[in-house]
Amino acid sequence: MEKYHLHLDQLTVGYNRKPLISDIQVGIAAGEIVTMIGPNGAGKSTILKSIIRQLALIGGRVVFDDKDMRAYSFKEMSTKVAVVLTERMKPELMTCHDVVAAGRYPYTGRLGVLTVEDEKKVDEALRIVHAAELGERDFNAISDGQRQRILLARAICQEPELILLDEPTSFLDVRHKLDLLSILRDMAKKRKITVLMSLHEIDLAMKVSDKILCVKGAYISHYGTPEEVFNENTIRELYDIDNGYFDPAFGSIELPPPQGEIRTMVISSGGSGIPVYRRLQKEGRPFAAGILYKNDIDYQLARLLAQEIVAEEPFQKIRKSTMEEALRWVARVDQVLCAQVPLGEINQDIRLLIREAEKQEKLQRI
Repeated sequence: MEKYHLHLDQLTVGYNRKPLISDIQVGIAAGEIVTMIGPNGAGKSTILKSIIRQLALIGGRVVFDDKDMRAYSFKEMSTKVAVVLTERMKPELMTCHDVVAAGRYPYTGRLGVLTVEDEKKVDEALRIVHAAELGERDFNAISDGQRQRILLARAICQEPELILLDEPTSFLDVRHKLDLLSILRDMAKKRKITVLMSLHEIDLAMKVSDKILCVKGAYISHYGTPEEVFNENTIRELYDIDNGYFDPAFGSIELPPPQGEIRTMVISSGGSGIPVYRRLQKEGRPFAAGILYKNDIDYQLARLLAQEIVAEEPFQKIRKSTMEEALRWVARVDQVLCAQVPLGEINQDIRLLIREAEKQEKLQRI
């Protein structure tokens, strides 16, 4: 059997002995980042709380470092596992330094006195999360985003083998979201710390995770690498999306294309059409796109936002039938928007398309 650092073995979790999610079978290797995604209320927090024994297991077991999690004493747990949950902490009369220092208490004696070395680890953890200037501030007087960084610093200060995080990017601005995920990646890859977390930002989950765990509600719908999980159908089914699309090429959620009579055509290539597509969508203007090769980055987005696409197979000269279809669209629309299109031997016939639009006084270069 494969060696796992954390193994959720036929786990059933829920509340008051009522199962919410059953038969969870997930193995996580040391130093892996595994991210849970899924709709609100699906049970991601329930899984995390069950792992740390905040909720009683209904079935199965959690094996951590070859030992049943229930066999660990709380002192052992506090030196091996760090937790950052979404519940709001409200410690009285504690500075941010005090909160971070609490991560060192499992290592101190009965009096809880921090050594010089402990203090260095506290300061280092604050520096890692870019919060050194918050050390003497009242924890209850800082913003939600700053609190999140302080709680991460406390987890770092524990020097755990496993870190569990529930929506750690909540309340953080873009810069600090990226900082936090970079820190977690470094902890996992350089220190072999295993990370299990939940995220709402599936684009970030796609970029930082080794594995993705899809929590659908009563069951785990998928578990695998981002490449295996992040496709249109899986994400649509996971979130019951019926008013847009998930685009795996860009890692983004897209609104549905504008509907109605197509009066605009876009000629583009190599990414030049992307801002044009988005502008037309915001304006509610249906459009056709072409001629696009199916391996072009513009094609990847056009298939979601354009109402019609004139497409050609990769690395092929433009066929007569494809050109005729594109010319029909030029004749049909009122406006042809031409973005930057690098022309070479294979796609040189697009010049004919551009000339025809110009001849009909419909061409607008952008």
